[in-house]
Amino acid sequence: MSNSTIDYTIEKFLISNEPVMKIAIDVLEILGKINKLTMKGSGESCPPTVAVANIITQNMLKGKTKIDKILVDSEVLDDGRLISIIEVTITKIN
Repeated sequence: MSNSTIDYTIEKFLISNEPVMKIAIDVLEILGKINKLTMKGSGESCPPTVAVANIITQNMLKGKTKIDKILVDSEVLDDGRLISIIEVTITKIN
């Protein structure tokens, strides 16, 4: 996410291959500005997506956020391979 403009009106955050704690800090920054965020990971980014959700809800913002929804899916790539997709929605608790 570094060196890019973050559009806070879009509530989806794509998880990349960056270190998990760096991603968690980026997510923390976004959650400071909005109340609900959906993180999306695909393929090898699925486990870091879950890790970031746990870091945010169980450590950084424990008691202030919750995992609202988890969507697990897959899609077929052009070459016929299946790739896993996970979306985790984190919501601030009032």
